[in-house]
Amino acid sequence: MVTESYDIETEAVIGLHDFYGERKHLIDVCLIIFSDEIYEHLLDTFECEEIARLKICNGDVPIYKLNYKGKDVAFYLSAVGSAVASSLCYECSWITGASKFIMFGSCGSLDGEVTRGKYIIPTESYRGEGASYYYAPASDYIKIKNSDKLVSIFEDMKIPYVQGKVWSTDSMVRETKGLCAKRRAEGCIAVEMELAGVQAICDFYGMELYDFLEPGDVLADSGYEVEGLSAANNSFGKAYIGLNVATRL
Repeated sequence: MVTESYDIETEAVIGLHDFYGERKHLIDVCLIIFSDEIYEHLLDTFECEEIARLKICNGDVPIYKLNYKGKDVAFYLSAVGSAVASSLCYECSWITGASKFIMFGSCGSLDGEVTRGKYIIPTESYRGEGASYYYAPASDYIKIKNSDKLVSIFEDMKIPYVQGKVWSTDSMVRETKGLCAKRRAEGCIAVEMELAGVQAICDFYGMELYDFLEPGDVLADSGYEVEGLSAANNSFGKAYIGLNVATRL
């Protein structure tokens, strides 16, 4: 079973040094971006320099650097999904030296009244995906270690937020009424597709993750509300919040 995949008793057969050579040390902080519109906005708005490139068989992923308020910050466009997003995060850390990752994207709200008009800062994530079980002992939830630290930064920047549990799922459009009800009963206020895996790999390799989400669509008992999804996916505001968080780390 996937829940039995955590093995620290034996050595890994291969490592990133087999693909990229020795670890590089080029930058400290990196943004993980999921929206191509936000990604293109940063490239168009700032003077950006490519500092590294992830070599993927279905297409390379360039990593760029920009300077914001005197702080050098890297960024790249990640694929969606826990397994790929977590792998790219670790590969980026290996070839750039980045140890602090700021990840942001949209999510589905499980409680529109609680999340409306606020960003979500997760405290724990339900491990409804597969990648996290290779990097952390089996459990229902994984703790989001820097949640309170990010809250302090949001309060300093006077950004509206709500803290709460979220649900990471790798299974697109299989958020059934029964599963949504179970997660709500446990206190989850949103569902997304990357956090549990990325947090697990960051914990395993000693990296820091700072994650916040913008609620878009709503998965309610009364039905599905999709109207806010596009805006939440591509709003540029998240990028500038991420950049300002980077200057405070």
